Amino acid sequence: MNTDDSSWWPMGDGVLCNAASQTYPSCNTFTHALSFFNKIEGSQATARQTAELLRSVISQQRVPYTNQAGALIDAVKAIGEQLIAANPVELAVGNIVRRVLHIIREEDLSLTTAAIGGLNLSAVSDDENDDDRDGDSTLSAAAVAAAARSTLRPPSLQTLLEDTPVSAAVPQTSSSGGDSEGKSKSADKSSRSRKLKHDVIEAVNELIQDIVTCHEQIAEQAVEHIHQNEVILTLGSSRTVLEFLFAAKEKKRSFRVFVAEGAPRYQGHLLAKELVARGLQTTLITDSAVFAMISRVNMVIVGAHAVMANGGVIAPVGMNLVALAAQKHAVPFVVLAGSHKLCPLYPHNPEVLLNELRSPSELLDFGEFSDCMDFGSGSGSPLLHVVNPAFDYVPPKLVSLFITDAGGHNPSYMYRLIADYYSADDLVVQRRATAGN
Repeated sequence: MNTDDSSWWPMGDGVLCNAASQTYPSCNTFTHALSFFNKIEGSQATARQTAELLRSVISQQRVPYTNQAGALIDAVKAIGEQLIAANPVELAVGNIVRRVLHIIREEDLSLTTAAIGGLNLSAVSDDENDDDRDGDSTLSAAAVAAAARSTLRPPSLQTLLEDTPVSAAVPQTSSSGGDSEGKSKSADKSSRSRKLKHDVIEAVNELIQDIVTCHEQIAEQAVEHIHQNEVILTLGSSRTVLEFLFAAKEKKRSFRVFVAEGAPRYQGHLLAKELVARGLQTTLITDSAVFAMISRVNMVIVGAHAVMANGGVIAPVGMNLVALAAQKHAVPFVVLAGSHKLCPLYPHNPEVLLNELRSPSELLDFGEFSDCMDFGSGSGSPLLHVVNPAFDYVPPKLVSLFITDAGGHNPSYMYRLIADYYSADDLVVQRRATAGN
């Protein structure tokens, strides 16, 4: 691939990205890319764009003969740090960065394990003396013990293999075969480097596909949870909830939906219109009417902004009110969330920004706000303060069930599910300090 063309722009650490790609069609610097990235709305779109950008980073990253996975991890962390800083409230960004780091570690471990198996197989098939067999046995035991530890923790499995003396790994050969053996090892390292990048990119492609199809995978489970003549309550607007409810209707389930409007942005109005357009019986209510209507509801089904490691939910403002009403009346509170929203951090972690304050103009227009200014004092300080938080935190004790693209799970099981997607070494996305720093 020709990287001399001006359509390729630097992203740091020798990484190049194609400015003509679908992800960033008009960016010619990484700063512009971050500016564009920060304007993306929605966790799914953000997660997909993050994965596609990191795939490009991995594709263009040049890796050394040694510690190829470490070079890829450093490149991903370098970009990941900036992406997270550009949009700290959107936890899906950090989730995808950590997922990609986990993929790199898993693929490197897989290749290293295969290499260990190849060494053991060649050792058994060769006709060696007893001393050589004892040496290979020792090598195998050490390699297997290393494989039991987390990959890439110094010393890594790859480093152990590459630093193993040739005399211990393979039978001694004559000096005449030294050059050919060196060329063979060099070619093998180059092949392994290409194999690692190829496997990582394939795995990231699968991750992107899972993100794209998460709504459909969650919706397939609707018929198991929504039954005939039930009343469902939701709040605000969520495409996941929309597809979930519509999938139940497609299975000939007849039910009614109460939609709380989700002030002050009134996203519930949009959801109500979509539901009616798809033929579902819908009733729009105010947020303050939730407690009055909850006794008529069979189940609450809502979306989420993020699901934390303890099973707590970061959701649109007003959701905690709905969860408390559901608990008071013993109504199941069900949360729909794609796997890209599962965050390995806890709410108390300093890396987690739980909330953001939106513009006061969503509650008051400028004229109303200016009337409350104390111009007589000369300071112009307002007598009225407007607080407009974007999110609520719902503790796990208020959640009855999580439905993800991997199935339904109790809140107490979420930490196990999250552990399958992330590595403990990547909870804090930060590059290793170099010797010069």
